[in-house]
Amino acid sequence: MASMASDRPTLTPQFCFNQTALRDFLRLSRATIDDSITQNLNSLLTPGSTGFDPSSTQARSTLPPGTRRQIPPSSCRFFKDKVLFPSWQVRSDVINYCVSVATSPDPDDPDAILREVESAKARETIVDERLDPYSARYLPREARTEMLANVLRNERGVESIIRTRSWQLVSERCGDESRSFEEAFDEWRRQHDKAQSPKQ
Repeated sequence: MASMASDRPTLTPQFCFNQTALRDFLRLSRATIDDSITQNLNSLLTPGSTGFDPSSTQARSTLPPGTRRQIPPSSCRFFKDKVLFPSWQVRSDVINYCVSVATSPDPDDPDAILREVESAKARETIVDERLDPYSARYLPREARTEMLANVLRNERGVESIIRTRSWQLVSERCGDESRSFEEAFDEWRRQHDKAQSPKQ
């Protein structure tokens, strides 16, 4: 399930301009990892690994209410390095690629000619604002690059909120994190890039 979240879609301008496909990919990736972060973290606890201690039934648990069991550091590291950060990286790659599409010239825009025709008509229209004060308001049709840029701005905002929440839970359960999610993710990326680069 976790590997699905980091499966990279084929990045093409068509993928970006298909807002349904773009949003579905981001939503599915978030649902698989971040939205179910508590279950993912709980799955790292292996109750059988320490064996059954008969004395554990003699006294009630003294953990304060709301306290969750700490996850072993090695399991935390594995989850962050192999599951959480790779899924964030794929989503970042998709968003960054689509941002580059949204800010590039779009010669294949199917509505470009239609927009030109509408603009020309609007320029030729003689308006008497005393008779119709709204007739002077010409709102040009939005280019698909502009619509895509708006979608991506929203998605970046969502991404930041979700990562902050996920990182808060990871920090609570792993207990070894004083860094922000940006610092931890940047460090992972640097190490990941170093490991990926060909040896000299």
